Amino acid sequence: MPSNVARARSRRPPPRERLLKAADELFYSEGVHSVGIDRVIERADVARASLYSTFGSKDELIRAYLENRMEISKARLRAAVEAHADPRQRLLSVFGVQAAVFARPGYQGCPFNRATAEAQPGSAAYEVPRAYRGWLRDFLRELAAAAGAPDPDLLASQIHLLYDGAMLAASLDGNAGITAASRTAAEALLDAALASRPSGRHRKEPVASG
Repeated sequence: MPSNVARARSRRPPPRERLLKAADELFYSEGVHSVGIDRVIERADVARASLYSTFGSKDELIRAYLENRMEISKARLRAAVEAHADPRQRLLSVFGVQAAVFARPGYQGCPFNRATAEAQPGSAAYEVPRAYRGWLRDFLRELAAAAGAPDPDLLASQIHLLYDGAMLAASLDGNAGITAASRTAAEALLDAALASRPSGRHRKEPVASG
């Protein structure tokens, strides 16, 4: 083997990294259920034994792909929130994250929604998206509470619905600008929640005697 070829191969990413990259590209663009393991192996340019020694099965490769996507999504949301000091803007910033994701070339919808189509209970494509949705609900609940919502669970559920609806509109309707409408609706919900808080000025004052 020529020395330059050997050096080029030695600089290649390790098999795990190449497999994850190939899985991310293929699973997202074509679906975790449609892409066979042979195509991932071919794209990654690894031996079949490397895949099974690294992940053990296609399902575990799917799990690694989705968990990687989940960590990326979490990092984006946390970074957007941390860019603001105002609790109101921190909560509404999640729609800015969506707008940026929708504008990315090759966007084909939520990778978790795509993976759960026809997923069997107990599989990675079933479990990881549910874990991410649970994390997102908790994240929104914490932000709603910090913004002063008297019922953070309710407001978080409402905003989560808007968040989900924007994803569907962007992927199925091709409406990448839907996040502006979702943010406006979220602002209205937040204002209504804050307006419903008990206020000291509504307490009945005692009647003066004498």
